[in-house]
This record gives sequence, C-alpha cells and structure tokens, in this order.
Amino acid sequence: MRLPRRVTGAAAVLLSGVLAAVLSLTAADPAEAGQTSLRAADPSVLRVGGTYISVQSAGGGIAVRQAPSTDALATAPARQVWSDTRNLGEVWAPEIVRDGGRYHIYFSAGRGPAHRMYVISSAAPDSGYTGETQLALPDGKWAIDGTLFTFNGQRWFVWSGWAGDTNVEQNLYIARMSSPTTPTGARYVISQPRESWERVVGNPFINEAPEAIKDPNGQLHIVYSANGSWSEQYCLADLRLRAGGDPTYVWDWYKSNGCLFGSNRGTMMSGWDPTLHVNGPGHHSFVLLDGDIATSPPAGPRFPLMFHAVAKGTPYAWENRYWYTGTFCWWGNTTYSRANVPGPNTNTGWSLKFFE
Repeated sequence: MRLPRRVTGAAAVLLSGVLAAVLSLTAADPAEAGQTSLRAADPSVLRVGGTYISVQSAGGGIAVRQAPSTDALATAPARQVWSDTRNLGEVWAPEIVRDGGRYHIYFSAGRGPAHRMYVISSAAPDSGYTGETQLALPDGKWAIDGTLFTFNGQRWFVWSGWAGDTNVEQNLYIARMSSPTTPTGARYVISQPRESWERVVGNPFINEAPEAIKDPNGQLHIVYSANGSWSEQYCLADLRLRAGGDPTYVWDWYKSNGCLFGSNRGTMMSGWDPTLHVNGPGHHSFVLLDGDIATSPPAGPRFPLMFHAVAKGTPYAWENRYWYTGTFCWWGNTTYSRANVPGPNTNTGWSLKFFE
C-alpha cells in the first residue's frame, strides 16, 4: 500500500486503520490464507455437480478424495484407486480428467530418467480403475505433469519433458490425441525456460505443471510453473495462444512478462504483486466443472483454485508443502511482449490474477 505524502485528520486515521488491517493480514494464521490440513504437493481437482474430486500421489500409489467443497477435501477420506504393483518407481503429480463420461488419471512414474506418463481410467471417480497403460507420447522421452484437454473440438495432451535423453532443461510440449489414451502425430515444444525471471533457480531450468484454460474471448491459455520446485522462487506464469493461432506453433504463443503468482517481487510481472502468506506457490489446479475448459469462467467473479505452497516463516522444503485453496479471475487488456522472434512483438488480451 502506498500512502499519500500528506494526509491529515480523519483521512489519516482511516488510512492508518486500513494499513493496520493490511499488516494484520500479513501475520494471519496460515489457515486464514487458505492453507488446508493436507501436507502434500501437486493438487488436481475438478467439480462434478456439487462434488469436488481430488487426486494425489500417496501410499505408493494414487488416492482420490471427494467432498462438498475444496476446503473439505483435505479432511475427506482418501480412497486408494491404484497401487504400484509393478514397482515402476516414483509416482508423481496425478491429474484427474473427465472425458466421454469416464474418469482418466494421468501420472508420471519411474526412476530418474525413466519417468514416463501413464493413464488409468474408470466410470467412477473413486473405484474400478483399469491397470496402468503407458502413453505412447511422440519421441518417447522423459515426461511428467501431463494432462488432457479439448480445445476447438480436438483433444490435446500437454506435459513437461526433455528434448533428448538428459536433463538439460524441462520444456512444455503438446501433442494431439485421437482418444483419451492415444497420442497421434508429433510432439511440439510450446515453451522453454529462457526468460531471466524463470531462470532464477535452475540447473536444470524448469517449465512444468501445465494447466489449460479458455479465456472469455475463447483463447487458449496454458498456465504453468517456473523455477525449481525446491525453491521459494517457484511461481505461476501464463502462455496465451493468439486468436486463431495454431497450438502446435511455438510463435503463436505469447508468454507473460514475469510471474503472475509468486512470492518474490523481483520476478513478478509489472502490475502483479507477490503473495502475502505463502512462499513458492505453484503446481496449481483450476477447479472447473467436469474439468472441462469449455466451462472456464467468464470475466468478473473469482473462481476456485488449488495450489501447493509453503507458509511464510517456514523453511522452504518439499516436505513443508501444503495444499492451499485460493481463487483466480480474468484480468483484461494485458499486453505480453517479446523480441527477436517471428510474428508481432506484442499481443494484448486476457491474463489472470491469483489470490491466496
């Protein structure tokens, strides 16, 4: 908050009261800032009717919770729907998607460079899942954080992966899907961690945890996490596809000029403020009806969001991450700029504001 240089009388009393309220918020109990009791990472949540469904990696497999609100998910019973009976290795970042009346959970499993994407499916959200099938993603490289969405009648899969067989950097890739379990055609890179604000923490530098959403003009966005997840520099940034653009053509995507949701002012996009209560917010989930980007919210009101973060005042470490509830809204007339690449240097449209 910036106070005028000269404020006297009643106005001074009012402003001092507002400032005190703001300062009290910064010292609020973490629960007041949306912290749930679930000490975990990588939330994935969708809404079906009045029920909120989440999925997480737990107990050497995958667990599903159901609750009447996002706040209640953390205390809802966790039902194991899949176990790693084949000893695939680390199970990371499951994503639950609803497509064609069935639930599909995409997850990465493996050890080190062996991580690949797998899928299980069921007619019910918390039981009856098939055995795991490895997705035959184009080029067959290391892959994590994948999710399915439909845009303009075409299914797409977007994920974080390597260009080759070594961990030089994590890029975002997209590929067409002919069904919820069948990739088709080539993979295309749509983002690389090449901007200074997404290279604060790295080795490797990282773009990961992509989530699709459609703005009020019908344009596609991929909101992703940048900087190392082991650091409080972890944050959310945005890719906006130009109107009428080709999702497979990297230069039809425009990147936000900084983090849109993060805890360090130095990396934030101009006009966006850092968080008050948490450090390193990232790996989020837009809580959409049926998980369908066709149900993306209109301009105006705030809508539910879940993300993981570490409470301020707590050492930043993976084991200190909690699920948080928050909100987001569309923010119009926002210009993303770039230089020395094909196509126009600027693109103006909807961006997003995130709230703890």
